[in-house]
Amino acid sequence: MSSSDPLTRSVLADQVKEWLLEAILSGAYPPDSRIVETAVAKELGTSQAPVREALRGLEALGIVEIAPFRGARVRRLEATELLEAYVVRCTIEVLGARLAMARLTDDDIAGLLAIGEQMQRAADASDGRALAVVDASLHERIMELAGNRTLLRVWRSLEPISRTYITLAGPGSDPQWTAGLHTPILDAIRVRDTDGVIRAIESHFEEIRDWLADHLAEVVEQQAAGASEREESMSAGRTHD
Repeated sequence: MSSSDPLTRSVLADQVKEWLLEAILSGAYPPDSRIVETAVAKELGTSQAPVREALRGLEALGIVEIAPFRGARVRRLEATELLEAYVVRCTIEVLGARLAMARLTDDDIAGLLAIGEQMQRAADASDGRALAVVDASLHERIMELAGNRTLLRVWRSLEPISRTYITLAGPGSDPQWTAGLHTPILDAIRVRDTDGVIRAIESHFEEIRDWLADHLAEVVEQQAAGASEREESMSAGRTHD
């Protein structure tokens, strides 16, 4: 099979897409920044074709925008879009958790609790990036254990959008608070309390939505104040002229 075969190109494009997604979520490509196909291809040692296909995949996820003659850029998500994504994701994860709880083995539970321990270690080290990665892996593992491929596929289409809050607002959050949000979920999983898990997940997303809404409102207020100060400064300059 040659490197030009469609299957090979598709697998490579998926790898490039994951690389780009991680770069976006880590802040290497902030909102509104351009993603240059040739630069990415050169950095990854590949042709532009898989990079172009990867960007189309990210466009379908709502992460990037591609405009004729202007190329690709990272979308700046609106606060309402992020909050809406959390509402839908909560519903999906509640269903996933309900399905997973009926299938969990003792080894599955041990594995989830081990992820929780990793999360706490990252919080204790104040390592926000590691905490975000482990946080995502816990939610994904629960969805995988649900055993429903369609549900997992839908979840994965939403998760990058909702995880964008890590890039936008994560630096203002408390690692211990973030880790603590998962403690009730893990405690209920430990004793196989399905209803307890559902309540904990709903509470988890409600707290995050409230915090995110408040934080983004503060950001908008600060941006508006900065714009007002710049306008006043420019006006004062014109007066002196």
